[in-house]
Amino acid sequence: MHYLSTRGTIEPIGFTDAVMMGLATDGGLLVPATIPQIDADTLRTWSRLRFQDLALEVMTPYVGDTIPREDLRTLIERSYATFTHPEVTPLVETAGLRILELFHGPTAAFKDVALQFLGNLFEYLLARDGGQLNIVGATSGDTGSAAIAGGRGKERIQIFILHPKGRVSPIQERQMTTVLDANVHNIAVRGTFDDAQNIVKTLFNDLSFKSAYHLGAVNSINWARILAQTVYYFYAWGRVSGGDLARRISFAVPTGNFGDVFAGYLAKRMGLPIDRLVIATNRNDILTRFVQTGIYAVEDAVHQTLSPAMDIQIASNFERYLYFLHDGDTVQIRALLADLQASGELTVDTAHHERVRADFDATAASDAETLTQIQATAAASGYILCPHTAVGVHAAQGQADCVYLATAHPAKFNDTVCAAIGREAPPPPSLQGLMEEETRCVELDATAEAVKTHLTAVLSPVVR
Repeated sequence: MHYLSTRGTIEPIGFTDAVMMGLATDGGLLVPATIPQIDADTLRTWSRLRFQDLALEVMTPYVGDTIPREDLRTLIERSYATFTHPEVTPLVETAGLRILELFHGPTAAFKDVALQFLGNLFEYLLARDGGQLNIVGATSGDTGSAAIAGGRGKERIQIFILHPKGRVSPIQERQMTTVLDANVHNIAVRGTFDDAQNIVKTLFNDLSFKSAYHLGAVNSINWARILAQTVYYFYAWGRVSGGDLARRISFAVPTGNFGDVFAGYLAKRMGLPIDRLVIATNRNDILTRFVQTGIYAVEDAVHQTLSPAMDIQIASNFERYLYFLHDGDTVQIRALLADLQASGELTVDTAHHERVRADFDATAASDAETLTQIQATAAASGYILCPHTAVGVHAAQGQADCVYLATAHPAKFNDTVCAAIGREAPPPPSLQGLMEEETRCVELDATAEAVKTHLTAVLSPVVR
């Protein structure tokens, strides 16, 4: 399997190089040259596999021969041994809802599914091939803690995570800043998530700096993130359908950076019998507006909501979707992105918009609707939704045969939960006692220069 850039100006590279490169050197995102097609007999077989064995089968065509199969199996087993549920991503039925619980990893969020694997993958590749990696990532809440949990204490790795000061939940902030391992560096930027994400992209687009300081990516711009998240779509379909290929199910996906729902889109392109992919957004509804109108238009500001991990305007993985929507026409992609850069919006033509509407449904939920959904679900069954999951449940009401992705444990957002139902969700062991622990964090202006200066000061003594 070879990987190409969405912007079309790099030579094809293998899986290992794609993982280590993160963001393509031309500023684009890396995508597979072809999407493997899974036949009916294989889908039936996969429907009966445990999660770890399924992950091995889903990943193998994308990894190719760059990692021996038994080594890949070992990486997968090690990654999911850290999860507290034997099924890794169990499917729970309650109050007429099928909820795919993605929060049984070390940081109680769906990002663990990918980042436990990615941390182990980085460690394996660095040990095998030599060198060091300085991971730089931005987070709107859960990516940072999951990346830190996946990379803490690992040899040959330093990890720098930027989060928007005051715009993540208190628990999310503490999950990051209470990790005191010497290779973990937390940075609070005085701005929004989009500011933090733009800083990371600026650093990666400075190719001489990226090379000199061995920068690597853990945000969903890294292809391995998408690949690992694709697995649980196959897993959920198998648990619902029992391998019946006539059984098409829908998925409701709380969406900010477009990575999670793009993983579902990839699974569908591979041949998984998916009916509808429902994009669920909060007040920051750029993706919902795009699906409904064909216009991707940036607003003046990012709105702070009760579902902070989705408080995003510029969705990193949207460029990957544009690439496949336009059948790999990189000239067209560059033109659309130039429009976005120049005017703050891009528009797809009528024919392509019809394809978007065929690929996705989309609905936005207000904070009031989010609270109402948490309250209604708890009243009906006692099951407590996190605010992001509640956005997804609200968005897909009326969808037949739907699986709702539960992206985080509700105890990570107990202020919102308590406002909705008058009581807190009991925290899992991984969240207990966090608010009393020692913290370490640096606060910086939301500029690439400020962050670059900080990275240089920390890394210069160890970078050769």
